[in-house]
Amino acid sequence: MHIEVCDLSDDWPRLERFELTGQVRRSSNSSPDQLAEKHDDRHIKNKIEGVNGAGGEVGEAIHHLYIASLNKYNEAPTYISLKGRYKECVRMLNGMERSLERQLPKRERRWFTPEP
Repeated sequence: MHIEVCDLSDDWPRLERFELTGQVRRSSNSSPDQLAEKHDDRHIKNKIEGVNGAGGEVGEAIHHLYIASLNKYNEAPTYISLKGRYKECVRMLNGMERSLERQLPKRERRWFTPEP
């Protein structure tokens, strides 16, 4: 999706190059970047931190795309499609976090995970 966001933002006004264009590109790339950075970390809490950070970056990317849509830099269906796909990413990240938290002692978990 980062490549799509870069292609989409190429057509935005030049005056946005160092503002909205740069911000949406950074946030759309930062989410997978944070996951990659924490992937090989041996500490579960650090991995969870990476997943949380990735989710925040997804939210930021959605916001920047929304602002671009309000400014009519892209069509509403494009924004709606990207937003939906990003929201699916958030659902997957939440699942990753729950899965990682199951590896922590119960007293350290933030998500309630009932025992089978």
